Amino acid sequence: MREDAVDTARVRQMWHLLEPLHALLYYAPEAFDEAAALGHDTTERWHSYFAWRAAPLGAAGPVRVASAFYSFSPAMVARYVPAAWETADPAEVLAARLRAVDRAYRSVLGEETVTGPALAEAAVLARRAAGEARTEGRPLAAANAELSWPEAPHLVLWQAATILREHRGDGHLAALLAAGLDPAEALVSFAAIGAAPEPVFGSRGWTAAEWAAARARLTARGLLDAEGAPTDAGRALRAGVERHTDELAAAPWAALGPGGTARLAELLGGPWLAVIGSGLLPADNTLGIGKV
Repeated sequence: MREDAVDTARVRQMWHLLEPLHALLYYAPEAFDEAAALGHDTTERWHSYFAWRAAPLGAAGPVRVASAFYSFSPAMVARYVPAAWETADPAEVLAARLRAVDRAYRSVLGEETVTGPALAEAAVLARRAAGEARTEGRPLAAANAELSWPEAPHLVLWQAATILREHRGDGHLAALLAAGLDPAEALVSFAAIGAAPEPVFGSRGWTAAEWAAARARLTARGLLDAEGAPTDAGRALRAGVERHTDELAAAPWAALGPGGTARLAELLGGPWLAVIGSGLLPADNTLGIGKV
């Protein structure tokens, strides 16, 4: 192994550590407060979710957002986009999401952590890794990488985490496409290997008929058996997708190097525990965090 190489287990660990730090935006009460102030309906989380996550793309329409997000039913995306931009334009949303993260981090991590030297060091390392994230063919990573950097270290950490998770996510879509899995098939096959219970994937908006049709296509390919359980070939395909995803996500960590990556992992432990311990994030999720 090259001296600057980082093994794929470490690459996946960094995703597991950073994803909750990014995802707090979608669940924190402070984020819903900011969304409500913009005029979004906060009786459910999707109004603000689509606005928060898609805003770096500009006032993108439903086709472009569905393409970039991949796993959501286009019909579901169309319920929230472009209505999100009629509520507040993307520039307003981007300003509000930094306010939301600022408030949420101060609440969940605590003032001492937010203003402390360990988080400042983590922000420097995470920004360095994010700066090495190649964005060709990765629309969400590119859109976030093009934004101006905030000044406060805890916001720098969140923005770096966001670039890195979208960089990984864009690569994951490439891996799914290479494996011949369309959006619905990707979810059905992921549920089949136990990434999360099937009802959790209902949040992506596919109808029962669309889910059944995707399952039938996977069965015809020999990836699922008659009961919907994964065959050996189906498990191998999904393992290959996850391995390919790790490989495509490795470059920022290789650039940071084994020492820098290990140090960042160490520094993220406390914030990660605080976010997980907050109880704000769901234990079962469509990303398979903690399961893959």
